[in-house]
Amino acid sequence: MANGWTEARRAKQAEAIRRWKPWERSTGPQTAAGKIRSAQNALTHGATTEQAKEDRRRVSALLRDAHDFLRKVRT
Repeated sequence: MANGWTEARRAKQAEAIRRWKPWERSTGPQTAAGKIRSAQNALTHGATTEQAKEDRRRVSALLRDAHDFLRKVRT
């Protein structure tokens, strides 16, 4: 395999994870403050803000313009 994990290693890891059952200990935020804070993670990191969406649109437009310009210069 390209990532170094053989089928035997993958099977051994899968069995270990089934034995550990980490999903049974994953509870997420429990307090009201923690729930509010975690709900804002996407906004904090700029994944869903309107400003981020507008910035991506501007960057895409600039890249399109640059691509068009280079195509014209090369011909």
